[in-house]
Amino acid sequence: MAEVLEGTAELSTADDTLAFGARLGADLVAGDVVVLSGPLGAGKTVLAKGIAKAMNVSGAVTSPTFVLARVHPALAEGAPAMVHVDVYRLLDHAGADLLAELDSLDLDTDLDDAVVVVEWGEGLAERLSDRHLDIRLERGGDTDVRVATWRWHRPRQRSDAGRAL
Repeated sequence: MAEVLEGTAELSTADDTLAFGARLGADLVAGDVVVLSGPLGAGKTVLAKGIAKAMNVSGAVTSPTFVLARVHPALAEGAPAMVHVDVYRLLDHAGADLLAELDSLDLDTDLDDAVVVVEWGEGLAERLSDRHLDIRLERGGDTDVRVATWRWHRPRQRSDAGRAL
């Protein structure tokens, strides 16, 4: 049976988005998959930067659109690395088997030692692990305020019911 935790957060500034990502990143463990979705400019990469900061991984976190995936090794021994993936470029190929393309990156082999953060991977990346966090970022029309809607899907293994971000 899977446990589901969910919520929303209003993010008024980029710093709020970074802080929200840091709260998420502090709770992630190897094997977790984080799926970031939302329109262009919604703050997915900023959120990934916050996650990376809390995970204490090396390397500048930038959009991996043209390389598809970047590995950010952990700075602390025994801590998980972060693999940052962007599926956006794959979406432009009509008729492409997106699941096969994602599978060709062998991300599931990284799950033993890493957290995988996937931008634009909704509907695909969740298949990498039973334990995944879906985050949707939306931006209001005439404002910079973003709303993050998040939902954890994870098998019941430990007692963390009622814990909120």
